[in-house]
Amino acid sequence: MDFDYSPKVRQMQERLLAFFDAHIYPNEKKFYAEIQANREAGNAWVPTRVVEDLKPLAREAGLWNLFLPRSPRAPQGLSNLEYAPMCEIMGRAPWSAEVFNCSAPDTGNMETFERYASEELKDQWLEPLLRGEIRSAFLMTEPDVASSDATNIRCSIERDGDHYVINGTKWWSSGAGDPRCKVYIVMGKTNPDAGRHEQQSMIVVPADTAGITIKRFLPVFGYDDAPHGHMEIELKDVRVPAGNLLLGEGRGFEIAQGRLGPGRIHHCMRSIGVAERALELLCKRALSRVAFGKEIARQGVTQERIAEARCDIEMARLLTLKAAFMMDTVGNKVAKAEIAMIKVVAPNTALRVIDWAMQVHGAAGVSNDFPLASWWAHQRTLRFADGPDEVHRNAIAKLELAKHMDVSADSIRMPVTRGS
Repeated sequence: MDFDYSPKVRQMQERLLAFFDAHIYPNEKKFYAEIQANREAGNAWVPTRVVEDLKPLAREAGLWNLFLPRSPRAPQGLSNLEYAPMCEIMGRAPWSAEVFNCSAPDTGNMETFERYASEELKDQWLEPLLRGEIRSAFLMTEPDVASSDATNIRCSIERDGDHYVINGTKWWSSGAGDPRCKVYIVMGKTNPDAGRHEQQSMIVVPADTAGITIKRFLPVFGYDDAPHGHMEIELKDVRVPAGNLLLGEGRGFEIAQGRLGPGRIHHCMRSIGVAERALELLCKRALSRVAFGKEIARQGVTQERIAEARCDIEMARLLTLKAAFMMDTVGNKVAKAEIAMIKVVAPNTALRVIDWAMQVHGAAGVSNDFPLASWWAHQRTLRFADGPDEVHRNAIAKLELAKHMDVSADSIRMPVTRGS
């Protein structure tokens, strides 16, 4: 396995880093100030001018839709291995991914449209998503069931002539708070009497369809994540054309596996970027503060944490690159153990480094004067998103045990849970 970045990727890294220096880092405070001003004016759910102004510059720089491989509609898309270092850089400023049209849940939804939708649905929804004109949401998790086991979902998708009728309640529907969110991909049951993994289907639902009610937004550790937001949504007798069903009835788990593999590794790539930036802030703070007669950077416990953070980040990056390499070369199914492992490792690594950075910053580390508290809250949610740690650890253990038993690893299903 050769993880060395190609000349093409190195050149793109340099271009993206230059873009960050010129446009992302200088606008960080402005971005958050604009959101706060909107919030104080009574409506936090307004797209930021900062991001909208930077999007044309990203397109001009050739840094647009980099996440989508092998698509004639997005020829600039990179392989998973090529995209990994680019996505990591975007993770250094979590809001920046949208500038490059590479933010969740749109990336996963665009990949779903590309791989599983009809040409008509692609023209209607994928094209404006690729142009960054609209946004989308993925509706899977439900409040009344343990959604870590997606076979529990109760939302019904029932055939009625040339339409399907949808009834159910979804929550943690990331992105649904954005007024530009125009389309949902909804997972529900079309046949409760089918096999356990053949009951579910996915269907495309325009966000303005009659019967849809956004009941409330769900804060994360007190953050509203505006203008993105995480919403609880009620679907009551929502009717959409039968042609909006993806692939066919009973194919929901198949689609979810295809969607969540890339989504999981993208989260991990960004987590490594956050961890790198947290370590950078840790070191700068430690070098600038004196306690008990010497710089905090010279305290033994600080040096131990810096060293451990560097080791952990490098290990997480290598595992991410291995997973990306395998996804490109042997496919998501064969790479399922590596995907599950990095989904456990990367957010936990980022959380540990952010926590140490908070300690060095003292009380300031948990304030809004620094981004550490916000980063920590987001990384903590990733231990649930796209499958909780426990489910991934369970899958990893089963795959390991299968090596020593008369059991096929192919029979072990990877978790299908909420993807953001």
